Amino acid sequence: MTIRLACVVEGHGEVQAVPVLIRRVAQVLDPALALQIIPPIRTPRSRLVKPRELERAVELAARKLGGRGAILVLLDADDDCPKQLGPQLLKRAISTRRDLPIAVVLAKREYEAWFLAAAESLRGQRGLPEDLSSPLDPERIRGAKEWLRDKGMIYSETVDQPALTQRFDLELARRADSFDKCYREISRLIGELTRLTESHE
Repeated sequence: MTIRLACVVEGHGEVQAVPVLIRRVAQVLDPALALQIIPPIRTPRSRLVKPRELERAVELAARKLGGRGAILVLLDADDDCPKQLGPQLLKRAISTRRDLPIAVVLAKREYEAWFLAAAESLRGQRGLPEDLSSPLDPERIRGAKEWLRDKGMIYSETVDQPALTQRFDLELARRADSFDKCYREISRLIGELTRLTESHE
């Protein structure tokens, strides 16, 4: 059984990192699961929050799936509140394709805040110190990339974001509320797809 998933992301780093993240969560849920991830659709956040742009990206994702699969939209919240903007974007996405399971996740502040939440699991990785510790409230930090650079890492989004996504401890990262939501939403999509696929077999 193969399930298919498409992603809409905003940054070049997420194009590589988000499929890695989804595969890691899927591996925890079911190591035998066959998962096909369509190459992510990248659209700048500034465009996705505007009318019709998110809808266009969701429709494109649905077409790439051939109308069978699920869609994950993952963006940085920046200075917006994820609990306010997220449901607004989800409503727009669902109204575009009611026939597919869809999730919208906003990383509070930015994706890299999730690395900060799991900082202890990244000790000694890619130039980070061996005594690295997570800040008290990683999702309150404006500039998680800069925090990593201040700790000695030469952070490159396209190289390091997927590399750290492969290494950070998922359970530690769930201390960050927005990552916990991300983990639960990926799990939900995979669960829904698995049930749908089984019902058609």
